[in-house]
Amino acid sequence: MRDAEEEPERGAQDLPGAGTGTPDSWDRLWTPHRMAYIKGEGKPSGLRAEDGCPFCRAPELTDSEGLVVSRGKTAYAVLNLYPYNSGHLLVCPYRHVDQYTALNEEETVEVAAMTQAAVRALTDAYHPQGFNVGMNLGSVAGAGIAAHLHQHIVPRWGGDSNFMPVIGHTKVLPEMLEQTRVKLTEHWP
Repeated sequence: MRDAEEEPERGAQDLPGAGTGTPDSWDRLWTPHRMAYIKGEGKPSGLRAEDGCPFCRAPELTDSEGLVVSRGKTAYAVLNLYPYNSGHLLVCPYRHVDQYTALNEEETVEVAAMTQAAVRALTDAYHPQGFNVGMNLGSVAGAGIAAHLHQHIVPRWGGDSNFMPVIGHTKVLPEMLEQTRVKLTEHWP
C-alpha cells in the first residue's frame, strides 16, 4: 500500500475523459466498439422486420458475417454481438415476434431444443461451471431488442463477475467472436 505522500494529488485532469494525452494515474481499457450499443444503433424502431431488426438481418447473411452458429427450420443460434461472457449465445425464431406466447408449437419446440444444444456445445467447448438461460420480455424487463424475441444462453465461471465488470464496467473476452463461432460450430451436437 502506498503512503499518502506517494499518492499523487488528483485534480480535474485526472478524471476519465477529462482530456487526451495528459499523463495521470488512471489505467484505461478503450472499448469504442461498444458505443454503437450504447447509442442504440441497430435496434429496430418498431415491431416490423423492415424497421432494421438485427435478428431478422443475421440469418440473411453468411454464417460468418451474421455470427450464426446453427440454423434450424424455425429458429437459429447466433452469438451475441455484445457478450456478457465468451460464448454468449442467443436462440431466435426466424419469425419476427416479440412475445413468447406468440410462438407457435413448432417454434417453441425448436427454440427449446436449440437452447439445449447450445448448453451442450458450450459445455463441450468451454467447460463453464454454470449457465444463465432466459428471456427478457419487453424493454422494462431488460430486453435490449424487445421487438424480436430471443433467448440468452450465458456460460458462467466462478469469478467472471470480478472487479473489471463490477467496478470498471469492462468485460475482458479472451477470443474474437469469429473464433468463438467456429469453436461452437465444431461442438454443436
